[in-house]
Amino acid sequence: MNAPAPGRLDRLLELATTLSRAAVWVAGALTLASALYVTLDVITRRFFDFYLGGSDELSGYAFGISITWALSFATLQRANIRIDVVYRLMPVRIAAVLDWIALVCLGVFIAWWTRHALEVAVTSWERQATANTILATPLWIPQSLWAIGLVWLCVVLALMLLRSSLALVHGDVATVRRIAGIRSSEEEAAEEVEAGERIVRGERRR
Repeated sequence: MNAPAPGRLDRLLELATTLSRAAVWVAGALTLASALYVTLDVITRRFFDFYLGGSDELSGYAFGISITWALSFATLQRANIRIDVVYRLMPVRIAAVLDWIALVCLGVFIAWWTRHALEVAVTSWERQATANTILATPLWIPQSLWAIGLVWLCVVLALMLLRSSLALVHGDVATVRRIAGIRSSEEEAAEEVEAGERIVRGERRR
């Protein structure tokens, strides 16, 4: 079987980025909806002596689901924290190898986490377990949505690892660092400048 071409993998990573960005928006909307529900619950209890119920439970589900659904985009954007005190002193090629090793370690950990998350969701489904609350939520529903985010993260990490492995074999250090490396201060500064320009353009349209 022929190995996937780098160009095809790049296109798949672009598609994964698009889908992960959409997942981030969904996660953000879920978090916002949870915050609004909690706020409404507090207001109704304070001023109308009326209890909506389930705000703490639902917000917990929303928080867990939104985290896993946002992880893939954070990983693609290299937003995960890494200690770079020694890393920045390394030669470029050695740093690229360390980037690849870090991606492998992350992939192994996420795969282990995903396996147990799926086991929890399947067990809740088989036992028809429900939350010990007034809502009695079937636990497999929030647990499955939580696990879906981890499964998608595994897919994204597999694409990243495959593409960076091909780049490492061919000596394409720049691609390895672009996919798995630590973001430089220049990249972060450029992103802040771009964000500032978008804000200025938005103000001008008003």
